[in-house]
Amino acid sequence: MRLRDKVIIVTGSTMGIGKAIARKAVAEGAKVIIHGLEEDLGLAVVQELGGENAKLHIEEISVDGATQRLVDLAINSWGHLDAIVNNAALVVPSNISTTDKAFLNRVLEVNTIAPFQLIQAALPFLTKSHGAVLNIGSVNAWSGEPNLLAYSISKGALMTMTRNLGDALIRENGVKVNQLNPGWVLTEKEIERKREHGLADTWYEDLPALYAPAGRILWPEEIAAAAIYWLSDESGPISGQVIDLEQYPMIGRNAPKDTSTIPNK
Repeated sequence: MRLRDKVIIVTGSTMGIGKAIARKAVAEGAKVIIHGLEEDLGLAVVQELGGENAKLHIEEISVDGATQRLVDLAINSWGHLDAIVNNAALVVPSNISTTDKAFLNRVLEVNTIAPFQLIQAALPFLTKSHGAVLNIGSVNAWSGEPNLLAYSISKGALMTMTRNLGDALIRENGVKVNQLNPGWVLTEKEIERKREHGLADTWYEDLPALYAPAGRILWPEEIAAAAIYWLSDESGPISGQVIDLEQYPMIGRNAPKDTSTIPNK
């Protein structure tokens, strides 16, 4: 087991990528803190994983003290902390006309500032365990789509923070900090967003090759499989790295000429 006896906080893990990472971590021998806003879904995840392997904390991640309470729960439950996964995020459409200061601040609070605060709260314990931070970003960090402005800004900031702390913390604390940038992933929320756009629940079964060269988009379990390497000792001292997980190059690819057929990712 690649994560035997490691204690890991996974934010935003009541569904989607976070849930997939928590499942895979427990399968590899870890104990996990499940976090999110949906108590019914969180309880179901804990029941699936077993109370001896998972504890639940329901709270908005940007609330004052929330990140410290997550760390306290991990320490009170198992006595140590080996890794954190900053996965919780607001994925909300906006552009230059619809993004005001309050909206941008809100997205940054959840997607960038809260991950920073969780790293701060966890750092004393991660230093003891020579642990790991894994930030879950997005390929939108590189520039993003016109209607994902605030979200893209927040993920770009997260990426810079990963590279900065990845250098500083491995030197000063022995803690590695890395980031995964997933592309288009078939999560429950993504299905819900497309339903709100008027698409059928089967929209993902017939996507243009432009968006899905392999014939489908990514599954949460595929992101989780990649996450285990960076949370485990297998990745050694590698730190400050950002890894894109998409089925086509994010830099240097020709821009699509017609984006009207598919709503935003």
